[in-house]
Amino acid sequence: MRKLKWLAVIPVMIGLAACSSSPKASSESSSAAPAAAPQQQLKPVDPATVGEITGVVKFDGAVPHPRMIRMGQDPVCQKANHDKPVYFQDGEVNSNHTLPYVFVYVKKGAGQYDWTPPSEPVVLDQKGCMYEPHVMGVMVGQQFKVINSDPTTHNIHPMPADNRAWNESQPPGAPPITKTWARPEVMVPVKCNEHPWMRCYIGVTKSPLYAVTGDDGTFTIQGVPPGTYTLGFWTATFGTQEQQVTVPPKGTAKVTVTFKAS
Repeated sequence: MRKLKWLAVIPVMIGLAACSSSPKASSESSSAAPAAAPQQQLKPVDPATVGEITGVVKFDGAVPHPRMIRMGQDPVCQKANHDKPVYFQDGEVNSNHTLPYVFVYVKKGAGQYDWTPPSEPVVLDQKGCMYEPHVMGVMVGQQFKVINSDPTTHNIHPMPADNRAWNESQPPGAPPITKTWARPEVMVPVKCNEHPWMRCYIGVTKSPLYAVTGDDGTFTIQGVPPGTYTLGFWTATFGTQEQQVTVPPKGTAKVTVTFKAS
């Protein structure tokens, strides 16, 4: 009989032990939770110390043969360009063996500064059944405005990987389409579903430290705080490159980059 009494007491003792240990386990688990990472304190840019980055993007190798665009499917486009041939801009090489349409931007080193998007929008036009400009930049949060200067309907279809995609038509005389970009992305290709030859590229950055090379292959990035940076060079046809550069206070850093034929 005494043995049966002890058997009845054992489960009660086990239950009491389990209950008494649960607060300790809860305390240990709560104390082990990781603390939130402190936010990075961004620095203001001192205008009195900023410099600039200038350079040229060269091309080495056989110049690709330009490909002519045929716009016969839309009489409006054909008429708008009847006086001159129009060529695809991807793969274009300047007469001095430099590259146009190269997107040059500070890829690393600018994240420590507090950059405010400009109040004025970046404008993409549809003119002569081509996107103008062919390559452009815009800051995260800055207004991006699309207008249609042609007497025909166009379609704007960005195809981002890290931002929200959209696809909208814009008839002649329609109001501008205004958007903003939420995340940096280099580059966002844009096409027109109405005119398959129309194509452009948008570089979305967190800072205003970017430029696009012109018909002489040169570029200038102004307002650069002194320091060491990694520059990114993007082309639609010949790939990408990186180069490190150091900007002295109120000085100029010069760089030269060469892309080779594919």
